[in-house]
Amino acid sequence: MPETVAIIDYGSGNLRSAEKAFARAVKEAGLSASVIVTSDANSVSKADRIVLPGVGAFGDCTQGLSAVDGMVDVLNDTVFNKGRPFFGICVGMHLMAEKGFEHGEHNGLGWLPGSVKPLVPCDSTLKIPHMGWNTIELTEAGCRHPVSSVLSGDDHAYFVHSYQMELADKSALLGFTDHGGPVTAIVGKGNMIGTQFHPEKSQAVGLRLISAFLEWRP
Repeated sequence: MPETVAIIDYGSGNLRSAEKAFARAVKEAGLSASVIVTSDANSVSKADRIVLPGVGAFGDCTQGLSAVDGMVDVLNDTVFNKGRPFFGICVGMHLMAEKGFEHGEHNGLGWLPGSVKPLVPCDSTLKIPHMGWNTIELTEAGCRHPVSSVLSGDDHAYFVHSYQMELADKSALLGFTDHGGPVTAIVGKGNMIGTQFHPEKSQAVGLRLISAFLEWRP
């Protein structure tokens, strides 16, 4: 049976770009999988893999996700309890944290201990938002992880963000980039992985990472 990859539509995210990137990765890797974009919690509950994109402010995104009937409950059950492979992208990664402090204090899904706070570079000449192509340095855990380990120190990924995840559990840090100091770039725990950068905008590097996620058996 072909797998189903569900990209969640909750009013935030580059859904068309994400759908195209995941569909291309499926084709180029020769995998048997269908990629759907859905706001139906029941469809997400039946999916084999789940992708949560996100663009904009943490508070808007968490409110948008909560507004989709049954979606938060299904995510907690399917991802956190049942262990289906999960990929959070940008603010989709941020929502894995306990709290976010963008335009007020807001609760996240609480899957990873930590919070999302403003990105404040040590070098005041660096611009916010952090926008553009950056390299990623993997941690020891990131080098061992089946998904993030496909990246190398020469790879560049596309970032655009003003906030970053500050992890309380450093074992969940798989990779970081530099923007006036270390910035969380990849997180992971169990069946869950998330990237601050946009793999759907990161060309060949992003497709390699997506393919590794699609082949991952946590």
